[in-house]
Amino acid sequence: MRRTLGLLATATLLITITPMGAAGAAPPPRASLCEAARSLDVPGAEHQRVDCLPDLTTYGLLGGDYRPTGPRNGVHTDVADFANLHAAGTVNPRGVPGVQVDGYFSDTSTTNTLHGWNHDSQFVIRLPERWNGRIVVAGAPGVRRQYSSDFLVSDHVLAQGFAYASIDKGNTGVFFFRDGERPGDAVREWHARTTQVARAAQRVVRQAYGRPAERTYMTGISNGGYLTRWQLENEPGVFDGGVESEGTLFERDNNLLTYLPEALQAYPAFRDATGPAKEAARQRMYAAGFEPGSEPLWALHYAVYWDLTQRIYREELDPSFDGDLEASILPSCPLGVLGCAKDTSYDLSTRPAEVMDAFDGITLTGKLKRPMLSIHGTFDALLPIGLHGERYTELVEERHRSRLHRAYEVERGQHVDGFVGVVPGISLRPLLPCHRAALDALVAWVERGVEPPASGPVQAEDGPAINTCTL
Repeated sequence: MRRTLGLLATATLLITITPMGAAGAAPPPRASLCEAARSLDVPGAEHQRVDCLPDLTTYGLLGGDYRPTGPRNGVHTDVADFANLHAAGTVNPRGVPGVQVDGYFSDTSTTNTLHGWNHDSQFVIRLPERWNGRIVVAGAPGVRRQYSSDFLVSDHVLAQGFAYASIDKGNTGVFFFRDGERPGDAVREWHARTTQVARAAQRVVRQAYGRPAERTYMTGISNGGYLTRWQLENEPGVFDGGVESEGTLFERDNNLLTYLPEALQAYPAFRDATGPAKEAARQRMYAAGFEPGSEPLWALHYAVYWDLTQRIYREELDPSFDGDLEASILPSCPLGVLGCAKDTSYDLSTRPAEVMDAFDGITLTGKLKRPMLSIHGTFDALLPIGLHGERYTELVEERHRSRLHRAYEVERGQHVDGFVGVVPGISLRPLLPCHRAALDALVAWVERGVEPPASGPVQAEDGPAINTCTL
């Protein structure tokens, strides 16, 4: 099931192009861009489909229908891929004509079933009619696919004239760990695939517009934030800067596997106990890294995120822990069902030394080589700010790269903007408006030398602040 990066140069290319329009929609892109699209050749693509479209935003791609069963799901975007990632009431632009390229690079794994291709390393590249000479590449969050940042990033940057690209990272879904030969291989592939789609987008814009991109930026949330950090540490020749929100941090002694088992043990005690026992469990949660005030989020994360995340990443990094099982899946403990005692009691510090080898190549160092702005919510109950946000800032400082970095802590921000206004007992604020403000600040910093605001807290504003943020 190993990836086949060595076959990229000899991949067979299959191309289709379909001009499309919609009654009452924005006018189609100019004929010259559509004509140029007919000869586009995405380097390394084994298959590609090119469409000339009247609107590249999610509004247009879904025909104005955001329902999960919308009539055009799976054609040029997929609501399920970005579901729950933005707060209700988020306002996005619309009416950006241009060209979309969908396809896949040569790969041997098949976790991505979109389009009926059953082929990983699926990508999307969008080319607006009015191009500003720049590209934004978005890293896919979680274990989602190439359309997962469409509503969060693509709409916003396309309306400003950026070309846009994203990829499924080379493996997707809760069984992503099946890809690769060695522990950690699936995550390591994320790096190569992100770099690959960025380089491919740079070649494609030159073909489409007749000139090279002036700048290429990287961005993403969660695992997409992790990829932004990694690319700016390791691929300065590809990217000019980036913005990351709530990025995952993998260190040998500080990672998902070092605190999630404690949360899985301590939260039930906190939930069920009273008096001193309840307070003792609360302190255990604080000691594990969870912030005071985030308690109303714990029940939801216990039910949805902690167990699933612990087991699939443990299987990726330490598959021998449960023998021949995958993610400790038993008849009584499939994924999505709580109570898998084996992983709840996982202790990375007691595992054989060779387990740590899985972290080689995925550990971040803080040695930034391009400017980056970071956003993290103070109430993040999946990737606590102290363990993943503030700790990464410390790494940057240790590497003497603070001149390239700004870090903003959004008060009452948490990991999934879709929970804003939904979780009782807590007033939450979305990160997306701050992420977008940071993108604007990054461009001003890189291209005009305008220093972004100093690192620090982003004060809570009156009301939910769904569409506004001042860094």
